[in-house]
Amino acid sequence: MDIFGVAVVAFVTALGGGTIRDLILGHFPVGWTQHPEYIGLVVCAGLATIVVAPYMVRLKRFFLALDAMGLIAFSLIGCSVAMEMGYTAPVIIMSGMITGICGGVARDVLCNQIPVVFRRELYAVVSLATCVLFIGLSTLGVACDLNTAISFAAGLALRLLAIWRGWQLPVFSYRQSW
Repeated sequence: MDIFGVAVVAFVTALGGGTIRDLILGHFPVGWTQHPEYIGLVVCAGLATIVVAPYMVRLKRFFLALDAMGLIAFSLIGCSVAMEMGYTAPVIIMSGMITGICGGVARDVLCNQIPVVFRRELYAVVSLATCVLFIGLSTLGVACDLNTAISFAAGLALRLLAIWRGWQLPVFSYRQSW
């Protein structure tokens, strides 16, 4: 992939989920259009990966931890946006999940890979559990900052445990025999 491709993939990964969420919910203007500094930050971070790429094998666990933090943070941001707009719990959960996973889905599709969400590892399920916990704690009247901290810590712990322990979902395999 050339430098332009790296920048595009970084942009889609980091801002794609929130963009899709905003379009679906009718949340305008789309978030990053009001904060153009996000574009520069994301593109610079993406280009920095070119420098770090030779060390990726040694830093795999570190990057998995960063990805887990991103998944949880974006899931909670998506829940907050839908909650502020007055949507019901199912829409809030879907908003959180869309924000958390759709940037990665778009990235994997652009890179011609099966999205991690559609493979066996616990990824989208972690986003779902985090969103449900966030709504549950909110319903119980837990203050927003405390709720966010608890939901973030629980979601991150679940994702890291799933990676460490190799937890996976059952896989559906269909083979036509005629």
